[in-house]
Amino acid sequence: MISHRESNTQRIAGLDARAEALRLKPGMGIAEARAMHPDIDVVEADPEADRRLLEGLADWCDRYTPLVALDGVDGLFLDISGCAHLFGGEKALLNDLMMRFFHQGFDVRAGLASTPGAAWAAARFASGQILAPGNERNFLIRLPLSALRIDVKTKASLESVGLRTVGAIMDGPRAPLVRRFGAELMERLDQALGRLEEAISPRLPIAPLSVERHLADPLSLVDDIERLISLLAATLKVDLERREEGARGLELLLFRVDGMVSRITVGASRPIREPVLVRRLFHERLATLGDTIDAGFGFDLVRLSALSTARFDARQADLAGEVEDGGEELAIFADRIGARLGETAVLEAVPVESHLPERAAPARPYAREEARKEMVERPATGAPTATRRPRPADRPIRLFRQPELIDVPATEVPDGPPLNFRWRRALHRVARAEGPERIAPEWWREAADAPTRDYYRIEDAEGRRYWLYRQGLYTTQAVPRWFLHGVFA
Repeated sequence: MISHRESNTQRIAGLDARAEALRLKPGMGIAEARAMHPDIDVVEADPEADRRLLEGLADWCDRYTPLVALDGVDGLFLDISGCAHLFGGEKALLNDLMMRFFHQGFDVRAGLASTPGAAWAAARFASGQILAPGNERNFLIRLPLSALRIDVKTKASLESVGLRTVGAIMDGPRAPLVRRFGAELMERLDQALGRLEEAISPRLPIAPLSVERHLADPLSLVDDIERLISLLAATLKVDLERREEGARGLELLLFRVDGMVSRITVGASRPIREPVLVRRLFHERLATLGDTIDAGFGFDLVRLSALSTARFDARQADLAGEVEDGGEELAIFADRIGARLGETAVLEAVPVESHLPERAAPARPYAREEARKEMVERPATGAPTATRRPRPADRPIRLFRQPELIDVPATEVPDGPPLNFRWRRALHRVARAEGPERIAPEWWREAADAPTRDYYRIEDAEGRRYWLYRQGLYTTQAVPRWFLHGVFA
């Protein structure tokens, strides 16, 4: 028996078959239940664990249809339209689902109907029943009001006036019932009868393309999984070619025989559809996951899905049979590194519309050329723009993440370069200096009194070159500060 706290009282939240045989009911106080049966075993409810379990079952139900939605805290909705024939029909699918749940240790109740409301009622009041389209009224008419998915307060109000079955609501006048008990009552009835359409929102996005393989002998070895990936990718390539597209995001679903599901995703900086490339990406990802993928007694269903696709522009070969690379090898390398170490493992500097050095070229995950053109921001709004500016040749390649404060004891003139400076406890004597390059603050981002920067290119006596700046002017009341922003190669 499971309990939960309600209004400072421990009450029964769930019962097993033995507890129900003792005439205990949900909502009964634990103290009252113990007074009747002192030996009962009570376990505190864990809603978060129940939620994770339900989501895990929803993942496993993807083997029947990708349209799976959560129904409260103890149910699932599966839209099997167009999927039943893959399992030998509706009856065979329902039997297979209930049998597999039973072998996993779950006491499941399932029903099938042409409306979500009627299927919900069939699962709870006539488990295993399949309602023919148009037979919803005859099925619901004998059921209690709970079959309409109405709240407890409305149900109690209806029962207080003698309306105890769905048939009593069907035969009653609609307008008075709506005025007294609210519009939800008739809305639920119309949804169950198919008069009002009820949409099911799947918990996960639907992949535009998927291929799968049911296995009589479950797989458990990584090498076998990779070989199967190649076969699935070859099938997926045909569909992608027909659509003149390539995959940008791929997902591998491994369904274990005991109900566990492993989801493995990889991304591509450019659209791909060659099985060799797909296998390489998943090879890197599987090598990273290692022992975290527990095959258990094996995987009996493997599915490869293209989560996102993009137009695939085929390049024509020249007379020698060679195709211009166009950065493809770099993209493949970045994809494989990203699959093994994460998408932030390979970064690139993307110029944006800002004249402040730390904002002018932020490091972003490597992306395809079209995405890079969209990853620059407008000065005033931060909105995307395709403008791209070349990096000035007199800027250092390496900039510090944050400019580092340095000590400048003296300058030749108030607004001139330093004669020497101390950085990280080391004194550097200036041999040559170029500048200044004045950079004013961005008025649309900074405060009106933000200090300006005067940048200098400095070479010390040992030949090392630095890029430092003075923040503020000597003409102001505040004493200017010096910062080291980068070093030249």
